[in-house]
Amino acid sequence: MPQLRLALAQVNARVGDLDGNADLVVEQCLAAQEAGAHLVVFPEMMLTGYPIEDLAMRASLIRASRAAAHELAGRLEREGCGDLVAVVGFLDRADGLEDRVGIPKNAPLNSVAVLHGGAIVARQAKHHLWNYGVGDEIRNFVPGDTINIIQVGGVDVAIAICEDLWRDGPSAAAKAADAALLVVPNGSPYEADKDDARLDLCTQRAREGDCVLAYVNLVGGQDELVFDGDSIVVAPDGTVLGRSRQFVSELLVVDLDLPAATATMPDPAERFGGLAIKRTVISADPVPSYEPLEVTEHERLPRFEEMYRALVVGLRDYVVKNGFSSVLMGLSGGIDSTLVGTIAVDALGAENVFGVSNPSDWSSEHSRSDAAELAERTGLRLDTIPIAPIFDAYQQALKLDGLAEENLQARIRAVIWMGLSNQHGHLVLACGNKSELATGYSTIYGDAVGGYAPIKDVPKTLVWELARWRNAWAEQHGETPPIPENTISKPPSAELRPGQLDTDSLPPYDVLDAVLDAYVERDLGSADVIAEGFDPALVAKVVTLVDKAEYKRRQYPPGPKISRRNFGRDRRVPITNLWREDL
Repeated sequence: MPQLRLALAQVNARVGDLDGNADLVVEQCLAAQEAGAHLVVFPEMMLTGYPIEDLAMRASLIRASRAAAHELAGRLEREGCGDLVAVVGFLDRADGLEDRVGIPKNAPLNSVAVLHGGAIVARQAKHHLWNYGVGDEIRNFVPGDTINIIQVGGVDVAIAICEDLWRDGPSAAAKAADAALLVVPNGSPYEADKDDARLDLCTQRAREGDCVLAYVNLVGGQDELVFDGDSIVVAPDGTVLGRSRQFVSELLVVDLDLPAATATMPDPAERFGGLAIKRTVISADPVPSYEPLEVTEHERLPRFEEMYRALVVGLRDYVVKNGFSSVLMGLSGGIDSTLVGTIAVDALGAENVFGVSNPSDWSSEHSRSDAAELAERTGLRLDTIPIAPIFDAYQQALKLDGLAEENLQARIRAVIWMGLSNQHGHLVLACGNKSELATGYSTIYGDAVGGYAPIKDVPKTLVWELARWRNAWAEQHGETPPIPENTISKPPSAELRPGQLDTDSLPPYDVLDAVLDAYVERDLGSADVIAEGFDPALVAKVVTLVDKAEYKRRQYPPGPKISRRNFGRDRRVPITNLWREDL
């Protein structure tokens, strides 16, 4: 059987950076050629980055993307990579399709270009547009109508793009066309436990198509999405032929023994499931035989480490890609801000992380000492600015009491953080967790201020689990655990009044998070939540808190999605809404 050396370029593209992304393609093609690859495949929308949302409909970007793809083909030839076949994602347009109601403006296509010999030799657009969860592609793209079979080194290679793989059809089309290899460029965001579903899907599609399947994914953060890589090559019998690491850029090179291409000549009338099949022969002769490489298969990260790495990558890329160099947060000595501080140090380095302690008359001594201990353990910079004199000045003018008095403290702290941000250019981090965000347990324009919220998709119980995991990881690697043990073990409190505890206002977090999982992540109605064994009064309280807090969530900063359903792109409910769950 013919041999083929395949390279999967798992890379971190930047949205809108066509020049930088093209440079990255050239860099990876040179590395793939140096490794002896015959075919290199890049992720979905490589040249523009992904997702580009409504930018897809901007005519200027479509023109720039198409021009960049043509320029890239010529540049690869000039760089000595003309014999290498490269599959590169880009933004294209469906020519001849006029603007009309129901068609996204300028008829954008989520496409790949096949580059070889200084030219684009084939193009294919995504057929099935992702329109659930955080996907909204029907708004931004028109579907493609062609399946490409490209012949490389005497091997027929089919192409599918991301969501195409999750639907029935592409594997069957590859089998019908006698393709030996199905390559799948992806922009598939991370969520916990998705790598298991991803491998199962790739295995299923490889078996259905009776072909090797190669899945290449983006890596890195884009606003609230994190891409984990986890590129995979699977044989028809389910054997993993190669698998990349998670959350890091990597060129995965895999040697394949594949059936020779069929002798069938291209047939302009060949179709499958309403899609035209277009065949392009790039090289019909098998490549000279060579000694194959050993299989590269990296182990999956443990569950808590996987989640933690996603948070680190999401924060780091948001900061770096948006032109910041440092971050600032309020450090209260509580578990949430302490975990955020630790994530920030891991993402950016201690020298770029600034904490501010703002004690009030009701702040406990352990809160101050725990914040100081975090700074000592991690090396981040901590400044202390007491708020009592500022609070007294406000009170002299406003004379607030009750909840308004409590929230005033949080809002004074926010003014301090934002003032320092404006003065020094730091990005302010909001430290709220998903449980607080769900129930509205935060002060709008107070502790909710910031430009990014690293743990907004992390329930409170998981905050503790990740803190314990991070300390355990440090001990296993001979490092100082970053999080003070007292911060993990003490009862959580906002400390806005004497003796205050979170449980004064909320159920115990283990119970609360279980109800939130049912109501928010699994979208069960209140009756179904109660049917799972929860107390009706408790469910009524939690559901009411969640429903009434939507206006706060809409004004909360973005943060990395790690769950199956985050607050943001995943869950869209109206603010002005009189519907209430009937218990």
